[in-house]
Amino acid sequence: MRVLVCDDEALARMRLKRLVERCDMEVVAEAGTGREALASASRLHPDVVLMDIRMPDMDGLEASAHLTRLEPAPAVIFCTAFEEHALQAFRVHALDYLLKPVSEADLRQALEKVRALNQVQLAEVQHRMAANRPRQRRHISARTYRGLELVQVEDVRYFQADQKYVTVHHTGGSVVINEPLKDLEKEFDGLFVRTHRSTLVALHYIEALEHSGSDGGYEVRLRDLDARLPVSRRHLSALRQALLNRH
Repeated sequence: MRVLVCDDEALARMRLKRLVERCDMEVVAEAGTGREALASASRLHPDVVLMDIRMPDMDGLEASAHLTRLEPAPAVIFCTAFEEHALQAFRVHALDYLLKPVSEADLRQALEKVRALNQVQLAEVQHRMAANRPRQRRHISARTYRGLELVQVEDVRYFQADQKYVTVHHTGGSVVINEPLKDLEKEFDGLFVRTHRSTLVALHYIEALEHSGSDGGYEVRLRDLDARLPVSRRHLSALRQALLNRH
């Protein structure tokens, strides 16, 4: 099996690499952050990712949720010194959880567990991981022709739904994701507000709520964006309240 090792400490990565090689498996890449792990996994398609939990920029819990968007998605085994994370780690349904310092016997057993799973069983584990991702991500991930693209949530101006897909409009352009708008609304409650049945807008990007014309309708004007987004009557009251609470 091909293994990716992710830990923000170089010595920990070196030790895990030695242990993996003693288990007669190949380490295809090392990463010091969750973001680096995603980039390497998107390019190299490892079978397993040994993932630390506490890391800067993007922790292992969020990274594991984004990994489920890869095809094929790797199995994730958490390796961490922080025992209090055990419950949260299992909540996102990693395949296994190992406490540092990881022993060769425990690692071998965890890797053999991955080897024993068939594709249907592994897909079910990954589905549960995706369904139980951390409550509020710091990044949105999208599969594009460039691989797995990450967009910081703070850079998202608005989400716009079109049938089963949602376009993420952000400061650097746009990407398409396959996530229901209602799930995004629930996850990012307080950061984004519904302005229309198909639109979810970042509160901190809204400059003004304005009349849209003689029909009595409304629209929102966004910072650094020429286009206006329509506001439906159904969502007008909640939008006004959200704007009041923002200040």
